[in-house]
Amino acid sequence: MPIKFNRFSGILLTLGIIAGFQANAIAQPSNHTLADRFQQAMFTSNPDFFQNRSFGRQFDWLLGTNGFPDNEINRDAKRTDDLYRTALEQQVSSDPVIRTRDLPNPYGTSVLESKKSSNPN
Repeated sequence: MPIKFNRFSGILLTLGIIAGFQANAIAQPSNHTLADRFQQAMFTSNPDFFQNRSFGRQFDWLLGTNGFPDNEINRDAKRTDDLYRTALEQQVSSDPVIRTRDLPNPYGTSVLESKKSSNPN
């Protein structure tokens, strides 16, 4: 008794064709400045005060359907902190370390090593 795979093979063939035509993701250079990226990170989950006053946001504040405001603020703060740390790492790692000699210093000893004054006060 032969098994008919007409419908099943048609579905597999269609999925194979769709998978073959998927475009590869190409990274696009970002035109956003660092300040824009910080602004976006800070107000992604929890918008500013004026955008946060809509009826939907008031309803969401009561029921927490998209997350309660304090959790949204935490997510935004975490996202901003991650961006800050990444920006600092990129700033430090982009150039080689520059080492310079110390400037001449007239104070070659510490205060503890200096001679005590003869003033008995």
